[in-house]
Amino acid sequence: MTAVEALRSGQRAGAALTGKVAIVTGGASGLGRAMALALAEAGARVVVADLDARAGREVADLVDGAFRACDVSDLEANRALVEFAQDQYGGVDIALLNAGVATGCGVGGDFDPARYRRAMGANLDGVVYGTHAVLPALRARGGGAIVATASLAGLAAVPLDPLYAANKHAVVGLARSLGPALAADHVRFNAVCPGFAESRIIDPLRDMLSAQGMPVIPAEAVADTVLRIVTGDGSGECWFVQAGREAEPFRFRTVPGPVRPADV
Repeated sequence: MTAVEALRSGQRAGAALTGKVAIVTGGASGLGRAMALALAEAGARVVVADLDARAGREVADLVDGAFRACDVSDLEANRALVEFAQDQYGGVDIALLNAGVATGCGVGGDFDPARYRRAMGANLDGVVYGTHAVLPALRARGGGAIVATASLAGLAAVPLDPLYAANKHAVVGLARSLGPALAADHVRFNAVCPGFAESRIIDPLRDMLSAQGMPVIPAEAVADTVLRIVTGDGSGECWFVQAGREAEPFRFRTVPGPVRPADV
């Protein structure tokens, strides 16, 4: 039974998040929509945030939640989103910083500063601004969980789209660094790194993926992984989601340390 079917039938998958309040950016479609459904299915009250007001309100209605239009590349819009969630439901416990866009250009002759800034604004600034805006609310509740949507492009080289890879590598680095940095506040920060998953971003790639026999990961599989992250106890982790494999935290190699003169 899918999350949508469970909500419509009134059969929730569990109550692990009952009483919790969650924000999902980019929640109107694709991965964000699936995340909103999964959170609601697990008992959370959900605030759906997106620039697409029509689709965003439809998702909010489906999960019996609330909708807020938000441009995540704007710091004040992120602050207003958190204030809205607090006004609606009394606080915030979970933030899924999921909004993102395709880059649409490279660094050569096709470089477009406007496209570059748009991608950086959504894919990286949206995570940084969202984290900055939500931290006071999480601290006020005694802690909470933040999950940023990165990508396998944040774990590997992507020669065909280096700027998108740069965005996502930055999110991965932020997750790994903020995990321990926020421990004293009881705030867990992790990233989810899907491969080619069902979303608008892969629309230009669908024919190529089909021709290569590359399976597209269902959005629900990514949402299920996010739910595992939110209800777990890890922090500073970057969970890969790949077709046909069990999702788990990516195991980074340890960087070689310096050789001290005394060791020579």
